[in-house]
Amino acid sequence: MTIFDKIKTFFKIGGAKMGAVSNLTAITDHPKIGVSGNEYNRINTNLKFLKGDFEKVSYKNTYGNRKARDYVSLNMAQVASRRMASLIFNEQFEFSIDGNDAANDYAHSIFDNNDFKKNFERYLESALALGGLAMKPYVSGGQVKIAYVQAPMFYPLNSNTNDISEAAVATHVVRTEKDKQIYYTLLEFHEWADNTYVVSNELYRSENPGQVGVNVPLANVYEDLAEWVKYDNISRPLFVYLKPFGFNNKDIVSPLGISIYDNAHNTLQSINDTFDQFHWEIKMGQRRVAIPESMTQLQFEGDSQTPREYFDADQNVFVQIPGDIDNTNINDLTTGIRANEYISAMTHFLKTLEVQLGLSSGMFSFDGQGLKTATEVVSEDSMTYQTRNSHLSNVERAIQELIISCLELAKFTGLYAGEIPTLADITIDTDDGVFTDKGAEADYHAKLIAMGIESKQAAMMKVLDISEDEAEKMFEQITYETQPPMEAIDKAIYGE
Repeated sequence: MTIFDKIKTFFKIGGAKMGAVSNLTAITDHPKIGVSGNEYNRINTNLKFLKGDFEKVSYKNTYGNRKARDYVSLNMAQVASRRMASLIFNEQFEFSIDGNDAANDYAHSIFDNNDFKKNFERYLESALALGGLAMKPYVSGGQVKIAYVQAPMFYPLNSNTNDISEAAVATHVVRTEKDKQIYYTLLEFHEWADNTYVVSNELYRSENPGQVGVNVPLANVYEDLAEWVKYDNISRPLFVYLKPFGFNNKDIVSPLGISIYDNAHNTLQSINDTFDQFHWEIKMGQRRVAIPESMTQLQFEGDSQTPREYFDADQNVFVQIPGDIDNTNINDLTTGIRANEYISAMTHFLKTLEVQLGLSSGMFSFDGQGLKTATEVVSEDSMTYQTRNSHLSNVERAIQELIISCLELAKFTGLYAGEIPTLADITIDTDDGVFTDKGAEADYHAKLIAMGIESKQAAMMKVLDISEDEAEKMFEQITYETQPPMEAIDKAIYGE
């Protein structure tokens, strides 16, 4: 940072204190941001459930002292998000660009270099849990990279009913300056000026982590970052916003998506409370006995002048009862753990959660036969399969848009010189194997062959998921094994 930038920073901070320069408390206070701060309060609540971040439980012990213990949650929010993400997207994902080999090869190189298959499934879990995810291509080291912007860092500007066309992306940096923690927030604005796409940057500085702070020169942190860049011949934003399937009923005018468990907070809390109480009951179900008063001894705790009665300072299983000196009976007061009641309550709440998330019965809860297999779920016209397909439609469209954004950025920067494909040119292939009943599929094609409306070779390609050449070779081998040629028969009978 130059002397000039330091002087500008000094005067901006001073001006902000006089009210002459914008001083943001929250990012949503920026005049360009078009979303209510309540939406980000909702996202933070979802994040709390995802992290299992709950306050400690306060209680009084036997002696009336106030204590605090950790809250033990089952964290079904994270379990549900991870499970749904794995059903929607997996390593079998493939895509192709029809009629454009140059674009197809370059797009695959981008996805391979960014290890897209592994990273996307991980961030998809965040998108489902928090209600959205942005993917932003950028150029670094002569290659197109993909940055993942999670919901708390993505702020729409303007939007229509179908898509978000302008947005701001926040990046937080903490630095130590003169033995003091300084909090910087970079806002990267993506906007349209007529038909020109403009990316501009603003940097804010604060000494309070709860405030965005004062607008300062970019060189305070980012010496080589331009204040703005224009992009010509760009057809769409250089970011893709993916949101889970479903209408945002929390704010009906918000362009942001809704978490898969946004409408299940009460159920998640009930599950966590039940699990926490069950955990505590197990701990409290330890051995407890009643002893006569004559068997205790007085001790002083620390500097306190108040004595306490102890049976054994290392034991926490006794309860003192009045008694004479000759009474040495010790009575067992241990109570049974209400395991069946808690398990029944947990099962009820888990079934409720399945309904609220649009999942088939048995996805989380247990019945007499245990968890249902994927084949059983599909055979029951699975709600999970329908919900998965609804989310998958949004995912496939987002990946198509990301491919186009990557290619347009590469062409603008001179890394790619070919034609830009359309959405219709990009085919997304996802693996439905986890939901496919291969036995039922084989029976279906066997019936078509028996009816004379499908060839054996075509059925082999579909059931075994093999190419036409592989099916032809396999068909020839099967024919040879079942109907060997006469030369082989003669050789087997008469020899050479």
